[in-house]
Amino acid sequence: MKYVFRLGGASGFAAAAGASHLAGHAADRVFLDGAVGCLCGAILFRWFWNTVLRGVRETILQRHAAATAAQAAQPKPK
Repeated sequence: MKYVFRLGGASGFAAAAGASHLAGHAADRVFLDGAVGCLCGAILFRWFWNTVLRGVRETILQRHAAATAAQAAQPKPK
C-alpha cells in the first residue's frame, strides 16, 4: 500500500510540476502545483488500488465458493 501511495504521489508531483513549468510559472508556483498534484495523485492511486484489491478479493471468494459447491455436488464413493 505504501508503494502505491508513494508512486501516485511521485507521478502526481511530476505531472503537475512539469505542466506548471511548461506553462512558464515561477519556481514557487511550480512547487505549489507539484505539491497539490502529489496529494491528488496519491489519493487517486490509493482509491484505485483499493478498488483493484476489492475486485481481486471478490474474485477469489467467488472461485472458492464455486469450487466448494462443485465438490459438494460430486457423489461420494462408497
